[in-house]
Amino acid sequence: MDELIKDLLTRIEVGEFQPGSKIPSTQQLSDHYDVSVSTIHRAVATLRQQGVLVGRPGRGVFVAESTRR
Repeated sequence: MDELIKDLLTRIEVGEFQPGSKIPSTQQLSDHYDVSVSTIHRAVATLRQQGVLVGRPGRGVFVAESTRR
């Protein structure tokens, strides 16, 4: 899972996922990384705890406007 988190952080840092933008769905990320949905959930939860991602109920998960890591 550490590699998954590192890759998501890299994708945010290089601007693939812009601040305020919605990240791909859990299923899309699961397919992309070829890991289980539960692994994606854990990685996203970790990044949310770190303030990198924010959840918006009914809308999805977004890159935080300003990351506080």
